[in-house]
Amino acid sequence: MILNYLSKNETDFSSILDATSVHTLKNNIEKTIDYLIGFFEREKFYSGASIEELKNKMQQIGEATGHPLNLSAALDEIKDIYLDHTISFHNRDYMAHLNCPVTIPAIIGDFLASTINTAVETWDQSTSGTLIEQELIEWIATSFKMPATADGVFTSGGTQSNFMGLLMARDHYAHQYLGLNIKQHGFSKVVHKFRIFCSEKAHYSIKKNAALLGLGYDAVVEVPTDAVYKMNPQALSQAIETEKAKGNIPIAVVATAGTTDFGSIDPIADISKIAKAHNLWLHVDGAYGGCFIFTQTHQKTLEAIQHADSLTIDFHKTFFQPVCSSAFITANKANFKYVSYYADYLNPIETKDAEAPNLVVKSLQTTRRFDALKLWFTLRMTGIETIASFLEIVHQRALDAYNLLLAADCFEVMHKPELSTVVFRYKLKAGIEDDAVLDSVNLAIKTALFNTGQASIASTKINGTTYLKFTLLNPKTTPSDLKKIIQLIIQQGNIFYSNN
Repeated sequence: MILNYLSKNETDFSSILDATSVHTLKNNIEKTIDYLIGFFEREKFYSGASIEELKNKMQQIGEATGHPLNLSAALDEIKDIYLDHTISFHNRDYMAHLNCPVTIPAIIGDFLASTINTAVETWDQSTSGTLIEQELIEWIATSFKMPATADGVFTSGGTQSNFMGLLMARDHYAHQYLGLNIKQHGFSKVVHKFRIFCSEKAHYSIKKNAALLGLGYDAVVEVPTDAVYKMNPQALSQAIETEKAKGNIPIAVVATAGTTDFGSIDPIADISKIAKAHNLWLHVDGAYGGCFIFTQTHQKTLEAIQHADSLTIDFHKTFFQPVCSSAFITANKANFKYVSYYADYLNPIETKDAEAPNLVVKSLQTTRRFDALKLWFTLRMTGIETIASFLEIVHQRALDAYNLLLAADCFEVMHKPELSTVVFRYKLKAGIEDDAVLDSVNLAIKTALFNTGQASIASTKINGTTYLKFTLLNPKTTPSDLKKIIQLIIQQGNIFYSNN
């Protein structure tokens, strides 16, 4: 393949970054920016290229022969196979998934972190980078009014953060109430009776992580939701009692602050009281909605997070950060003992209480990027008030979309948005109520808009029936943009019915 070059010439060190080559980096970045400008000025969010077309492009490159490319040739190549076809999340016609446009300060921070290549596992690798991450962790915990004992770590994303929350819940219960040290000795039979409760609309990572933790999918008890897709506290209490009657052992509750489909925020205050009454660990999955704590519209709704034993928050979803930018917080730093390990060559036990902390004792990862730096730059340059205003705007755009869909009188709208998602389906033709037909037309609409590069909208299923979804995370989106896309949906629906 083209990637497998072996040079017969004298070793060339020009591509290694150091003091002698930093000006080459500067020149290369300036040239690369020109290509990025072309990407950001691209009209469509997607070129509309088919899978076959893109595979053919890749195959042609794989069949090419020759010497390593210069920068211009490499950029031309990557433009042809990537920049011209990759999805542009900044485009106002993109409203499919939890991908946000990013701030320029975050890019600067990410560039510095990548270029310097700080690894934040031990003090002697990161020094002040450790202090910056710790400062941000303290800021997050303080923002949610968590206790002074709180601590945390940056992670790869919500799935990893949720994994840490469930791991701590499992090991804490086993140690606190059963005298078991799972980290040291592994499972006993009783652990297979552990049960975790979450909303039936909770993120899939709860079940996935339960399986990875050796508890299995069956350890997760899905609690019914109410009419607005929030966990029903009464149903939670009943589910806990039911599992106890079966001889199982409830250990934790996961409250979701912003479900993926509906943006619903579970009644965290009520759930926390139930968790406390049953000695259950309360983990809050705030990957989507957690950042709305900084807004006036949602601050009151989210304030009960302060009662959580652990928290997930993703800044790459709703704080306009490049991936990865996520954090896990626990209310008691002592709980990190369930993930810590001491190696003589990395973080020997005698450094445990040293003034120079080794963050690896709090992380599932060993080598870890300095992801905190981009958030630092965003806070220092953009400011929390501006970011909060962005979130207020995307929430308002969701309400605008909700009202526009209702006014169009050819949509079934499933809920009034609590955050920035709207779930709906097209139902224009009178007399057609067959779900199979409606599934077909809505999937056809989604596919046609994507394949033509006109708009990207998501789909989901509710009780086996297909619905469309707007996920609005671009504060530059206008009501006019929404009107345009809704009209495109109607047009594609009409085309489907006229052809079928």
